[in-house]
Amino acid sequence: MNMQRILSHRPFRWLAGGVAMVTLLSMGGAVYADVQTPINNTVVVQGTSGGSQSSSCGFISGSPSQVVRVTEPFAALRFRVEGGDSTTLLIQGPDGRNQCVMADSLAGGVIEVTGVWDQGRYTLFVGEQNQARTNPYTLSVVQE
Repeated sequence: MNMQRILSHRPFRWLAGGVAMVTLLSMGGAVYADVQTPINNTVVVQGTSGGSQSSSCGFISGSPSQVVRVTEPFAALRFRVEGGDSTTLLIQGPDGRNQCVMADSLAGGVIEVTGVWDQGRYTLFVGEQNQARTNPYTLSVVQE
């Protein structure tokens, strides 16, 4: 294959990749990749809170906002959500353990959960207390 033919295909590949990314981001919710400890850099995900599924922590999307796999016996992690006053954070942990944290107006729509987490898979959902509401959010995961 000559160089001119190779170069002529590259713009199409970049265009197709860009269209795919725009499509994924415009589908609502967040686009995430599984993260596993140790986490060297802060992981940041942006999306839209809420969804159509009722849960013990308000209304959530059918797909998680982030999945974190703790591969060490214990990991000190901080989960932080900046959203609206009615935003919730549902953390589904190993062995079916769930934790729900709700934002309020005093915290300015910020939820922060810190702790030492056991080994296992943690699925995070950014939800809403009211099904009719949505808010843009930023979720960050930091290993301390």
